Amino acid sequence: MGLHESMGPLVLALTLSCFLSSVCLAQERSFFSGNLSDSETIVSSLRTFRFGFFSPVNSTSRYAGIWYNNIPIQTVIWVANKDKPINDSSGVISLSEDGNLVLADGQRRVLWSTNVTTQARANSTVAELLDTGNLVLKDDNSETTLWESFRHPTDSWLPNMVVGTNARASGENITITSWKSPSDPSPGSYTAALVLAAYPELFIMNKDDNNATVWRSGPWNGQMFNGLPDVEPGVIFLFRFTVNDDTNGSVTMSYANDSTLRYLYMDYRGSVIRRDWSEARRNWTVGLQVPASECDIYRRCGPFATCNPRKNPPCSCFKGFGPRSLVEWNNGNWSGGCTRRTPLQCERLNNNGSADGFTRLRRMKLPDFAIRSEASEPECLRTCLRTCSCIACAHGLGYGCMIWNGSLVDSQELPAGGMDLYIRLAHSEIKTPDRRPVIIASSLAGGILVVVACGLMARRLVMKRRARKKGRDAEQIFNRVEALAGGDKAKLKELPLFEFQVLAVATNNFSLRNKLGQGGFGPVYKGKLQEGQEIAVKRLSRASGQGLEELVNEVVVISKLQHRNLVKLLGCCIAGDERMLVYEFMPKKSLDYYLFNPVKAKLLAWETRFNIINGICRGLLYLHRDSRLRIIHRDLKASNILLDENLVPKISDFGLARIFPGNKGEANTRRVVGTYGYMSPEYAMGGLFSEKSDVFSLGVILLEIVSGRRNSNSTLLAYAWSIWKEGEITELVDPVIFEQVFEKEIKKCVHIALLCVQEAANDRPSVATMCSMLSSEIVDIPEPKQPAFITRNVVASEEAGSSGNSEPKASINNVTITDVSGR
Repeated sequence: MGLHESMGPLVLALTLSCFLSSVCLAQERSFFSGNLSDSETIVSSLRTFRFGFFSPVNSTSRYAGIWYNNIPIQTVIWVANKDKPINDSSGVISLSEDGNLVLADGQRRVLWSTNVTTQARANSTVAELLDTGNLVLKDDNSETTLWESFRHPTDSWLPNMVVGTNARASGENITITSWKSPSDPSPGSYTAALVLAAYPELFIMNKDDNNATVWRSGPWNGQMFNGLPDVEPGVIFLFRFTVNDDTNGSVTMSYANDSTLRYLYMDYRGSVIRRDWSEARRNWTVGLQVPASECDIYRRCGPFATCNPRKNPPCSCFKGFGPRSLVEWNNGNWSGGCTRRTPLQCERLNNNGSADGFTRLRRMKLPDFAIRSEASEPECLRTCLRTCSCIACAHGLGYGCMIWNGSLVDSQELPAGGMDLYIRLAHSEIKTPDRRPVIIASSLAGGILVVVACGLMARRLVMKRRARKKGRDAEQIFNRVEALAGGDKAKLKELPLFEFQVLAVATNNFSLRNKLGQGGFGPVYKGKLQEGQEIAVKRLSRASGQGLEELVNEVVVISKLQHRNLVKLLGCCIAGDERMLVYEFMPKKSLDYYLFNPVKAKLLAWETRFNIINGICRGLLYLHRDSRLRIIHRDLKASNILLDENLVPKISDFGLARIFPGNKGEANTRRVVGTYGYMSPEYAMGGLFSEKSDVFSLGVILLEIVSGRRNSNSTLLAYAWSIWKEGEITELVDPVIFEQVFEKEIKKCVHIALLCVQEAANDRPSVATMCSMLSSEIVDIPEPKQPAFITRNVVASEEAGSSGNSEPKASINNVTITDVSGR
């Protein structure tokens, strides 16, 4: 699907034969009224699209379809017999006696038909391919359109194509449906559809999960969808909406700078992606994509919570609400959402009209299940307060007054645009100190007042306390570092200490423009020292309970390590509450920046990915066996693999690493740290870590490198295992890197990865053995056993442990799990 590759030598031979054949020259028309065999095609009048037979990538089956004509990468945008392929070149498209367009195989079995009721006969209908990409069946006498492919789309949404529903008149529901795989155009798991309610929205749904919602666009206000992400300048979406009632409506899409070489399609994994043809690159480039972040996933944070992909963790409860299950929430499972701390005072409200009020959230993707209110916009908030069932409201931007009576789900903080959302709170919650302005209902004025909680006095007290702590903190940190370093002050002097002002100047006062990303313990900024050296500064978050411990640990561990595949620590800064680590700057960012981005992934060809795999293994081998220390990393993941200007990988982030005595093989901790999805089962469930727990993480990374997919909740492990058992490894491989010449090498990497993620630690190879396997020194590689599928609660197995005072904290993917204590 998407970039559906050409049919190879067969198409080339047929094309060459067309230059020598008067029959093929006749085919260059945009219409036909007779038969169309497998070797023939028609092309639109401006030669933009072509209709005929094709084979998808890695398939010999034949399908009738439409693809872009004058570009080297065959890109199919419509398929006729999508679930009934032809196994040879015997297919023929013809006009039947009743005037329909019919596709039959060599045995004259009808595999597809336009199947319309018409009074026309075969000699009076004609099929024409328009320059919009629309194949139409017309009555040649009356010029009436009897059928069109735009009303029966497959995985592609072209400009001026309709998506919508006409349930009342015909039961018609025009949706976009994914292919099953890049080599199989039969209907896949995902559909994109228009859903009509109080406010129309576009939805992506999973058919295999009872049409569960995957993503929603946010409500339509007559001009835009509230939650549709901004697109880059110069590419402006124009939507035309027609909504007759709650069962009939449609939406068409076009662009301000209209181009037929720009379209949306749904890939087989459920993402809707906009493709633009770049003549300069001679390739498709990716623009808009949804879902684009984990916050785009429907109900990612559960009810009464909001999601922000720029924060860590991304989910947070609304003001006045707390996690429904603190253990699950801190363990990175936010699906249960939040619950109200203080009940609304509806009965009291009805007596005197003033018990509850609102807190305002700005730039929000509005929650699902909005109800349209007849109240005017100035009266919207007061109307909500007078209605006990109303828990939130919004108004303006063409929406009128919107209210919510049930749970608030699928809201998101947007970087720009969005709307103000007013969430109703009990009066006591509104009075709780908060930096955000809040709105409350006044019983005396009968109106609405804006109250800003400044907190100036509290801030002064905090600043005084910080000043007193400044000297104590610095002394504490140096004593702790010296103790862990074995009292060797000389070694500590080798590590430069940076002045705070030097780093502030280098990073332009830690400006957002210099921010490289957000780690589990705080933001990372790009900087440039006065002498010109580029640096990366990790500014440990003051809110992180692990800030001091991480800094001390990383200074002790990484300052003693030197290896081509380990990031170099240049120094640190300790200034009052400020704790920072200074590294060499990695210009190519981190591995996950490329792997999970459809555009950036193309920059990592297989040869590059294989070199990265080898580099990571060499770096980890140094940590485990070759350095004078023996170190377990404990947080190995794609985001902790940095790339230099030559795409050489360097392992980073040693804040959670542990030094092992030379005679010790494993250790146990009641404080599990790491990242869910990369953690070995014995460590996640029992706190047992060793070299083999790092090997497990490395196996996950190998599968991510090969597939280009993130291991969310260990689903990648399950998928890779099922593909391995079926012997269809190419289904796992990222299509942008697959070439036949590399198939054997890629398969070997998958084989090694599956050995690394086996359930039992003793079954996994050492990193030294992995390096030998990769270099072909070991030819006879054992068969892997079933991998561990880590889907259980991280703390479940620790229930038997003694009660601890520390609060559990955990998360998934790019967020670090810390302090998973016994209960």
